[in-house]
Amino acid sequence: MTTESDPFELYGTREREMPPVRLTAGRLAADFKDGNLRSICYDGAEVLRAVSYLVRDRDWGTYAPDIEDLQIDQRDNAFFVSYLARCSGPENTELAINVQIRAEAGEALTFEAEARSATGFETNRCGFCILHPIVGVAGMPVSVEHVDGGRESTHFPDLIEPWQPFKDMRAITHGVTSNVTAECRMEGDTFEMEDQRNWSDASYKTYVRPLALPWPYRIPAGEPMRQRIVLSIGDMRRATVTPALVADERPIKLSLGETSGTMPAIGLIVTPEEAEATLAARGLLAEIAPQELLFHFDPDAGHGIDALKSFAAIAAVHAGRSTLEVALPCRLAPLAEAQQITTLMHDAGFKPDAIVVSPSVDRQSTPPGSKWPECPPLEEVYAAAHAAFPHIRLGGGMLSYFTELNRKRVPADTLGFVTHCTNPIVHAADDLSVMQTLEALPFITRSVRAIYGDKPYRIGPSTIPMRQNPYGSRTMDNPHGSRIAMANTDPRHNARFGEAFALGYAARVLDAGLECLTLSALTGPFGLIAGEKEPSATGATRPLFNVVSTLSRLAGSQWRECLSSDQTAVLSFITTRPGEARQLHLVNITAASQQIQLGRFRLLEQPGNTRLTLDAYSTASATLMD
Repeated sequence: MTTESDPFELYGTREREMPPVRLTAGRLAADFKDGNLRSICYDGAEVLRAVSYLVRDRDWGTYAPDIEDLQIDQRDNAFFVSYLARCSGPENTELAINVQIRAEAGEALTFEAEARSATGFETNRCGFCILHPIVGVAGMPVSVEHVDGGRESTHFPDLIEPWQPFKDMRAITHGVTSNVTAECRMEGDTFEMEDQRNWSDASYKTYVRPLALPWPYRIPAGEPMRQRIVLSIGDMRRATVTPALVADERPIKLSLGETSGTMPAIGLIVTPEEAEATLAARGLLAEIAPQELLFHFDPDAGHGIDALKSFAAIAAVHAGRSTLEVALPCRLAPLAEAQQITTLMHDAGFKPDAIVVSPSVDRQSTPPGSKWPECPPLEEVYAAAHAAFPHIRLGGGMLSYFTELNRKRVPADTLGFVTHCTNPIVHAADDLSVMQTLEALPFITRSVRAIYGDKPYRIGPSTIPMRQNPYGSRTMDNPHGSRIAMANTDPRHNARFGEAFALGYAARVLDAGLECLTLSALTGPFGLIAGEKEPSATGATRPLFNVVSTLSRLAGSQWRECLSSDQTAVLSFITTRPGEARQLHLVNITAASQQIQLGRFRLLEQPGNTRLTLDAYSTASATLMD
């Protein structure tokens, strides 16, 4: 069992996340961490997921400021926090932010900041970001006050909005419970909201400075920027002061749900850079026995006939199907480029079962207010692909994320399937935020189904590390194995955290009826096998290997919904294969041990046992009695 003093087995790094400081003011409670507020609750109900003051660079990377002069004053029914945050930018530029946070029982919580630069400072965004939760909030009524004083009574989006649902915002009010409302007032600039479920974030994000304005922009030297957030709680029950509720420590209960379906095929991504290593590990490939290999081909990255020959060699030793995903450059006519690839495939002897074609330029995001890049109409792209690959199943969608698919929808009538990826570290990379992205997945898949109906649907590759950055010029290097947003490597992929994330991911997308789910590569930074620079032996399998192997074995079996009383902590489902007993699959997606009450379920090997304990980020499978 991993001890708290050695987190390497859990996270793939011994770099610790500092635990938050719990702040309370009467019934209000919040976690203070890294200068920001998380998990703001009233009487135990989540009001806001976060209030943060963020500074973004020109690639939308988030600065990690140095915090100085931190003062935290927790009193009986009030708290006060102050600090100075410093950001160091390119060319010796700097930015200093003075912050004060205060709350008193029965009064509003305020979070105010003054930013000032002695040098001038370039940024894509500088200011407050407010996150509303999505579970229990999506589709619910909300009142928005605009900067001109007008009010709008509307609803939080249920299906994911491709563009900002609310603009020119000054305040937003929503119901927390049947008797409690919360108003969040934003002062000092114009705010707008985006539906962060697009990026698999489990929140609606209200942020400062409209995206239609130019970015990056420069904060002038010596000019102060003042902003303030005021959170007011309306409680219709009583005005007496009581302490904030503590977390419920009762065991998590399991119950049988109504939804059922077929487990998806499991895929692995193979890039030209990892083709040789993949072929060398063909023994492990056969052990996993994935139903699909997804081969990545990008002419703009220099991929040519050698890559396709390598793919052909791997496909020859693979018992399952293969798909080639093509980032079509679209520098020439799409038909001409597609025919060039057809010739290369023929000469290389590579015959995939399916091809996914997507314009290379569509891997870059087009934010609101930006000009769409030059690209042939998608109808022309897919007509060219059909003409060039007439006897191969053709898929379409985005090689990037759901965001881009939601904003630029493909003409799916002529396609055999649609596809996209997700990534959990686009906006934040702390452990809690990464696991919370699992909450957004059912909203993503339901939104895809609303657009494309029962069209065959694939997801992946979806990994914790980011394979490409649609929102900037590059992914972030991570040589020290830290928790970094938009990083091309992530230590948690190598550890139990990554294993739990993958099984939680699979559980959250089951009801989408996916044709195929790809959660990793076999080798490399996105792979199931440890690399040369990892402390474990080269060629050893990462914990993620176990989950991907299990999911591959379960492909095609029947699954049944198994409801957890706390789906922020434990996820579960049941599978049945012909002639076999039912299997219960569980995953703890938290850093704390979880007690699980089995209820009506009985384990074949321990029929008298009515409870299970799952350690931090643990997975478990058990055979059930009929």
